[in-house]
Order: sequence, then C-alpha cells, then structure tokens
Amino acid sequence: MKRTALNERLGQGVFFLDGAMGTQLFAAGAAPGRCNDLLNIESPDIVVSVHRRYLDAGSDAVITNTFGANAISLRRHGLEDKTFAINKAGAKIARQATGEGRYVLGDLGPCGDFLEPLGTVKEVQLAAAFAAQAEGLLSGGVDGFIIETMTAIEEVLVAVAAVRSVTTELPIFASLAFDPAGDAARTMMGVAPVDAVKRLSDAGITAIGFNCGTLDMPGYVRLANVFAEAIRQTGLFLLAEPNAGRPELDGDTAVYKLSPDAFAESLAEIADAGAKILGGCCGTTPDHIAAAVRKIHN
Repeated sequence: MKRTALNERLGQGVFFLDGAMGTQLFAAGAAPGRCNDLLNIESPDIVVSVHRRYLDAGSDAVITNTFGANAISLRRHGLEDKTFAINKAGAKIARQATGEGRYVLGDLGPCGDFLEPLGTVKEVQLAAAFAAQAEGLLSGGVDGFIIETMTAIEEVLVAVAAVRSVTTELPIFASLAFDPAGDAARTMMGVAPVDAVKRLSDAGITAIGFNCGTLDMPGYVRLANVFAEAIRQTGLFLLAEPNAGRPELDGDTAVYKLSPDAFAESLAEIADAGAKILGGCCGTTPDHIAAAVRKIHN
C-alpha cells in the first residue's frame, strides 16, 4: 500500500503512534546499561522486532530509536562522531519495519542539559546537535519528526529551527512532559500548556501536545482538554502520548501497573477531548496500543 503524504493523512482521522521503546528493547534482548541508540548499528534486529510488534498492534507510525541520539547526549557515551550514522540507521530500520503502507517519525529528545545561563550548553551547540541528528534521520527516510519529552520552550524552539534548517516540508510534532502543579499541570521548567501553544504555534510545527511526565490518567485527560481549548484557533493537531498511569515504586524500581484496557478507556477520553494523534509513553506496551486501537476505532 502506497503511503499518503503524512500531512494529508493527519487530516483523515485518528492517527496512532507506538508506545514505550526502552522497556521493549530490554524485553527483546537488549542489555541494560548501554546506549540504546547504538542498537541501531550493533543490534538492528532487536529494534526492528519492537517496531514490528507495535505495527502489528495497529500503530499507523513508529518512532525511531533515536531519543538520545543528539551529539550532546551521545558525547556522554563517547559516540558523538556516530551521530549521523546512528540516526540514519534508526530511520532505515523503522522504514524497513513499516514498508510503504505506514509512517516513520524521527525522534529528537532533550539534550540532558540546559541552555546558558541555566546550564552549560550554548545555543549554537544545541542547534548544531539537533541539525546533525535531523540530517541523519532525513537521510534514512523519515516522514516527519517528533520533538518529545521537552520541559523548556527554548530547547523546543532550537530543535524546531534546527529541523527546519534541514527540511522545510516534513511535519514536526512538538511534545512536552508535564507534572502536577496544584490543580493544573506544568513542565519541570514551569511551562503551562497555554504558554506552550502561544510560543510554538507560529514556529513551524504541525502538532503539539504531551508525553511522559508524572500525571495520573485523569490528569492526562484534564491536560488534553486544556490543550484542546488552547489550540482551537491555531490549526494545529493535538498529540497525546500518556504514560500507563503514574509510576509506583516496587523496591527501587518504578513500575506502571495500568492495564491495557484501563489505558484504552482513558485514551478514548483524550481522543474525545480532541486529540487526533495518539500513542503511549513509559509503561505502555504493544498490548496497550492494541487495546486503544480497538477501543477508539470501534
């Protein structure tokens, strides 16, 4: 099946992304404690197997295994010189899994530091790191980009501009991570949903929303409603990738206990609020995505 252009497909109804990547890589045989992004080169079969499980679950798109594959993050593993290769391989692996019928989003995660003066990263360094990552992903054949788990608007803006320096055509999704803040939700850097929409709506993105964070499922539903109201006049699509509920400690390990059916119920409420791009983050599995696809499509 030939792919419709992603921008066109987004206007045709609910669009399902995949779920958590890291835990699924470990379940598929990846060794803990290593750089997961390097698996794109050293163990591509593991990565492909995860993508295929999500596609079998009903995902319309998979997200590349490149969350930490910017040069600043890779430098901590001594892999900065492999930035282009890791990202290109991640995109090609995902493209191999999807074939022509479905879609690949190139994943850009936070650099793990803050821009000066709060942190040590200069804006020109961050821009170069994201641009190099985007170049590798584009070379590998992505259909669009997702900038996710962000907490600072400034980093999102640099990432969007970096991607736009590489391609002016492919869609960009921007997603922030939110935590409880009284009766509302804010990112770790204090960004409110309305502020995020105001500052990003003219930046060249196609969709905005949320993933990860520490909200419970009712909190994610409330957040979706706030975002839906904020974007009403912008023309942006609303994206939602909640965790499988709030993490609980089991000894020293954070675990997510929300069942696939319970996750699907809440994701359906989020869809009812206006989210058109749906997926999962920490704690979600192909079973969670499959349950959501059944619930929402039926």
